Amino acid sequence: MSASAVAPSVPAIYRLSIERFRGVKTLSWSPVRGVNVILGGGDVGKTTILDAIGLLLSPVNATNLSDTDYHARNIDAGFVIEAVMSLPPGSGINDQLKPSWPWEWSGADLSVPNTDDDSKPAGEPVYRLRVRGTEDLELAYEIVQPDGSTDFFPVALRRSIGLVRLSGDDRNDRDLRLVQGSALDRLLSDKGLRSRMASELAKSDVKDELTSEAKKALEDLDTAFNKKSLPDGLDLAITGGQGPSIASLIGLTADRNGIQLPLASWGAGTRRLSALAIAEQNQGEAPIMIVDEVERGLEPYRQRTLVEKLQAGKSQVFVTTHSPAAISAASKAGLWYVDHMGQIGPLDATKIAKHRKTDPETFLARLAVVAEGATEVGFTVTLLERALGAPLEQHGIHVSDGGGHETTLGVLEALAEGGLRFGGFADDEGGKHPDRWKKLGGKLGQLLFRWPSLCIEENIVGATPDDKLETLLTDPRGEKTGMRLRTLADRLAIGEKDFASIKMKAGSGLKALIIEAALGTVPAGREAEKNQYKSHAGTWFKSVDGGRELAGKVFSLGLWPGLKPQLLPFCNASRKAVDLPEIPDLPT
Repeated sequence: MSASAVAPSVPAIYRLSIERFRGVKTLSWSPVRGVNVILGGGDVGKTTILDAIGLLLSPVNATNLSDTDYHARNIDAGFVIEAVMSLPPGSGINDQLKPSWPWEWSGADLSVPNTDDDSKPAGEPVYRLRVRGTEDLELAYEIVQPDGSTDFFPVALRRSIGLVRLSGDDRNDRDLRLVQGSALDRLLSDKGLRSRMASELAKSDVKDELTSEAKKALEDLDTAFNKKSLPDGLDLAITGGQGPSIASLIGLTADRNGIQLPLASWGAGTRRLSALAIAEQNQGEAPIMIVDEVERGLEPYRQRTLVEKLQAGKSQVFVTTHSPAAISAASKAGLWYVDHMGQIGPLDATKIAKHRKTDPETFLARLAVVAEGATEVGFTVTLLERALGAPLEQHGIHVSDGGGHETTLGVLEALAEGGLRFGGFADDEGGKHPDRWKKLGGKLGQLLFRWPSLCIEENIVGATPDDKLETLLTDPRGEKTGMRLRTLADRLAIGEKDFASIKMKAGSGLKALIIEAALGTVPAGREAEKNQYKSHAGTWFKSVDGGRELAGKVFSLGLWPGLKPQLLPFCNASRKAVDLPEIPDLPT
């Protein structure tokens, strides 16, 4: 978009930069103009991103900082929150006493405008707005000019830009009250209301409401003031001062069973939707909107309704959620994931569409591991539980089924394209797509595990000594052992289904026979019965429970020492991802 194009009708953040704010050391993000849904596990910085936007565009100046607002509590280093913003003419950016000069936005970066009369604009005019946390625990609001100088970023301009915040706590209630800069205050636009209220309240004779003892105490105080040559003639009246104004005590009420009750006393979901409705009534306005935990107080159907309403509006919106219903409804939104390193990256909606529908929890985990299939899911979960010494949920790790070799590779590539750190667990599959897997491994490091060759069944069965093969095929639950022996007997075309007979008939090929049955391989010449042979895999390890069984037998059969060099680095990378130290070995 060139500077000669139609001016933007609503404000929008083109790039957000955060330095040393709370848990975020450094972050640079270019959100979309519409709805931005931010996903990720707990304590990765999602709410901090929203708080940074809220602080930058805060409609009030009175904000108390603490040392915890500074990264690693390093107050001396300060913090910086900066946004490159497109602002409509109605924002008042050009009506200030001192002019604010625009930069030019190419669609990806800023440039200083060329002042030559004959030059063409390089891009859309934008502004750099900034708030700094100083070493004195104070906020410095600034507009950064193209010549490097800064001017004050006034509260009046911030209010004009507009901010509606539907938070995960009760802070959104301010939009239901006549607080300066609130959605209700902007809607009513009655600037003289506060002074008129103060004048009317000042007429009240508060002293007449006092008890006789209180009146006597006030008279004694007046006498004492007089004796000390202090102002006397004391009385009581409504006075202004620091803190909440008189008008902030005024809020919306609504009828409930014939009684007018403050909307602030209604449910969290109703309060949120009410604040949104007020914002919609501000004719010609489309404020920046922040919605922390969109599901809070809302049933799934109301979550979907709210997300769809946000997507249909003109405002730029920033949403966090842990709700599968909300994720599903965000079909027109930009999806972003904050990984365990605190970095934010895009999720390609097309590439992850199936995964988002079948297992949305993948995008709500602190560390998501995409395993190739059901067997790999069970194996990975059991292996990591042993590595962590606790259920994975306690550390925010989620293992999902990638649905096959090709789709798993595609999902992992889509996630890695955003610069994110996910885990992966996959087979070799005969060396398919070596270049793609190599590139992916370069991005994920040891969080990506792949068997050096072949698949999980071939590696585990292949590592099992011959004298332990009977134990390997024995189902710990006692449900599938007979069926497994039958699959081997069928492949050998013998009637005896005991292990001794099968071992004698198979000879040195017993291990290969078990692998074929476990994989559901169709023997040559028996293609007409392929469905029967393929079904054999279901009685072995082709399930989540089968994967768990295989992982358990790695340790119970003493296979771990041989597999440790391959698997331990993946375990330690997963531990590191959730802030746990590396360990020299897994408990056996």
